Amino acid sequence: MGPVGPVALDADDGDSAEDAQLVSRAREGDMRAYDVLVTRHRGRVFAMIRNMIHQEAEAWDLSQEVFIKAWQALPRFEAKARFTTWLYRIAHNVVYDWTRRKKIESVGELNDEIFERDRIDPASATTPEAGEAPDEALARGELRVKIEAALAKLTPEHREAVLLKDVQGLAYKEIADVMGTSIGTVMSRLFYARQKLQTLLKHEYENR
Repeated sequence: MGPVGPVALDADDGDSAEDAQLVSRAREGDMRAYDVLVTRHRGRVFAMIRNMIHQEAEAWDLSQEVFIKAWQALPRFEAKARFTTWLYRIAHNVVYDWTRRKKIESVGELNDEIFERDRIDPASATTPEAGEAPDEALARGELRVKIEAALAKLTPEHREAVLLKDVQGLAYKEIADVMGTSIGTVMSRLFYARQKLQTLLKHEYENR
């Protein structure tokens, strides 16, 4: 049998390997390596937080807080999970803490039960990127507004599950780790959230 060639990594594996190298350097005090990590992930962290709290200015500040807390917690980071999964868990905790401080009482009030398990010290001091380009925003703006409006009507735990799975592309196990729950609960939340979104968007289309 001939020699076995190199195994090709998919994009996620490649990104995770690069993250691991950058994390290793950052843990040794290399701020430039950490800045690269921030640049790689700040846009997605901001988008997730913005879609969770629907307040853009606050989302900028919370995104920055996430990366500051991640830098502080980096010496305790264990590479058992992907850096991105750990980062989303920190974002989850930051939103929880912000919500508790603000004592938000509105439609979709946060359910404390989903935040109480396995909390970790939360995330670099660089401003997140501003999102999609103007031409893309014009082309998809109307649909995006409708989707975000529908997401806002979901319960917080259903909304977060959809964002982590369908927007950030995390696996079920990773989402369970982020949300501090079981894979079965994640699957259940996604099932009902997607059903609700489909109903809301269908209703919106029929009433145009």
